[in-house]
Amino acid sequence: MDGLSLKKKLYIAAGTFLLGLGIIGMFVPLMPSTVFLLLAAAAYARGSDRFYNWLINHKWFGGTIRDYRSGLGIPFKQKLTTMLLLWSTIGASGYFFVHIIWVKLLLVLIASGVSMHLISLKTKPETTARSKPIEPSIISPE
Repeated sequence: MDGLSLKKKLYIAAGTFLLGLGIIGMFVPLMPSTVFLLLAAAAYARGSDRFYNWLINHKWFGGTIRDYRSGLGIPFKQKLTTMLLLWSTIGASGYFFVHIIWVKLLLVLIASGVSMHLISLKTKPETTARSKPIEPSIISPE
């Protein structure tokens, strides 16, 4: 990495930071993961072909990025699981931990917004196979 320009190093650092946020977002209901993974891929594409290829071909993260970029959408099961986790954690938070009514309303508004966005995304048919890994030699960051 010594031969890289400062700009490329900053893109790699940003991509790594965004990837970390994406991983955290997989476990924190109100924090999106896909958007951070997509941003990480964009940063890596500008900073390092090696990091970009690793991310989009990764066993856990790559399929989500490839499916989103190709327009395949999100599987129904993933949407349903996300909605159940979202509303159960919002409900538990509002019931057990939040005692201010306007904060409870804010939580419901946030969950509603996330739900509407999730519903608006294309639902990937269950029979559609996940997009295949991309050969590193033919990748273009677009």
